[in-house]
Amino acid sequence: MRPLRFVALGDSLTEGVGDRAGGGWRGWAALLAPSLGAGPVGFTNLAVSGAQTRDVLERQLPPALELRPDLVSVLVGVNDTLRRTFDIRDVAARLDRVYAACAGQGAVLLTACLPDPGAMLGLPGPLARPLARRQRAVNTVVHALSDRYGAVHLHACEGDWIGDRAMWSADRLHPGEPGHRQLAVRFHALLAEHGLAAGPAPSPEPGSPAPTRWASLRWLATAGTGWVARRCTDLLPQLLSLAAGELCHHARGTGVRLDLRASAAVSAALAALSTGERGPGEAQGPSFGSGRIGERGPGPCLARRRSAPSRSHGNRRQRGEAGVPGRAGPA
Repeated sequence: MRPLRFVALGDSLTEGVGDRAGGGWRGWAALLAPSLGAGPVGFTNLAVSGAQTRDVLERQLPPALELRPDLVSVLVGVNDTLRRTFDIRDVAARLDRVYAACAGQGAVLLTACLPDPGAMLGLPGPLARPLARRQRAVNTVVHALSDRYGAVHLHACEGDWIGDRAMWSADRLHPGEPGHRQLAVRFHALLAEHGLAAGPAPSPEPGSPAPTRWASLRWLATAGTGWVARRCTDLLPQLLSLAAGELCHHARGTGVRLDLRASAAVSAALAALSTGERGPGEAQGPSFGSGRIGERGPGPCLARRRSAPSRSHGNRRQRGEAGVPGRAGPA
């Protein structure tokens, strides 16, 4: 009997940024992997810092499918919201293709909705609100697609952990080791509840001391400065324009129109998936129906219990209260 295979897809959150170990990044997925089975677990982390949904679809998904994984985590979308090219229709279509391809091979999907970067960075309201609106759109799509493909889903976009500074690294966008461990613990609890994790839970206690203030400042002055520079040439001009629109609508008392417009865009994106074409080998998910999903908000998430040789589905929503959020080889 071959070992359970776990493949992680996504961006810097899953790559492990913020949780340094052994001269590199470790992260929640690497912490979770050894706890999935009573025996050896084959773990491959294909996540790359800065990845967007297009990168996951075009660069990470093909090698992931070649590994024939039993469990695939897909946590991505925040970087899409931080680009001037953001379009929720494209994000939804790409995620749908990734989820469909993994489900089509019989893999269990592991997903999560995440907090918006504007709130984490503490941006002023007119700058934060457009980013929050984008992240809510991505989270709504992730909720809907997780339900469609029977994913094990962690609702991690709210909770006390967001305001707990100890959970986060110096950049305020990535969890530190405590945050990564909390995400691993919560994913393990959700998977164990549905018969998908046979090993002991990961430890929530950090194994290394927190970075010193000097180390944090040094990181911000090097890697952090580069990140800000890249965003200033890409997102900032558009974000300033969006902020000006926010101020104008606020002055006229018509800010709700922006929310309604974003909601309608999400509904249209999800409705388009119900009639979209699938590529070879991709599973055809059920229709979303005629409801305005973007307006009614995220619904219950469908968790999957695996029992050989068949799998059954059951409803489950997990709200993360205290925490959210390797490399190839056995965990």
